Amino acid sequence: MRILPVILALFALAVPARADRITVFAAASLKTALDEIVAGFEAETGHDVALSFAGSSALARQIGLGAPADIFISANTDWMDTLAADGHIASGTRVELLSNRLVLIRHWADAPQAEAGPPDIAGLLGDGRLAMALVEAVPAGIYGKAALQSLGQWDKLADRVAQADNVRAALALVALGEAPYGIVYATDAAAEPDVTAVYTFPADSHPPITYPAALIAGRKTPAATAFLDHLQTDAARAVFRAQGFIVPD
Repeated sequence: MRILPVILALFALAVPARADRITVFAAASLKTALDEIVAGFEAETGHDVALSFAGSSALARQIGLGAPADIFISANTDWMDTLAADGHIASGTRVELLSNRLVLIRHWADAPQAEAGPPDIAGLLGDGRLAMALVEAVPAGIYGKAALQSLGQWDKLADRVAQADNVRAALALVALGEAPYGIVYATDAAAEPDVTAVYTFPADSHPPITYPAALIAGRKTPAATAFLDHLQTDAARAVFRAQGFIVPD
């Protein structure tokens, strides 16, 4: 009797490929965009994506210690380079995904018009502090320090910085009114309605803000590869652009 084999064959065609779990370690500044992109990817593929957000430095150290990440998306090239040099990045999988801008923000309620030139940040702070991500470890903090040095303002501000574990934590300090000003990415400012960007730092005042992404060595599964590919689709790129990221042509 051939009916049963035919039914089983039709059932096999109707059942989607086995769903897998994908663990993504991503820079905190990507949270808003990735939350949206992952929702679409999960609905389309049935795969389950677990997102872990933190400063790129903390994530890279965890991967170096064996944390079970499948994909790493860093907010600068240095931490990706370090992992690659130590053999933690799957060969041939690295892509330069995005870039960003650096801005000075303050709480929305008191925000003035954007400055045409570099503001005197120390003067603007009054008795307050400048919120930044860790200036020696987290990319946003490293870029921010470099920008302030380029503008000749770091020496006046070094002792007045409220350092946070990552850029979203620095953003929160300003959004909650705990710091009058902060330095974050333009995309972070766009994602938080309680802050306003009042100045954009010149691109040549800091190293290029680049987001490389790659698969982790030994974790090159079809599902992880599919998600890394999905991040480069027109649909994902549209989400990144809508959040203010610069997407390469």
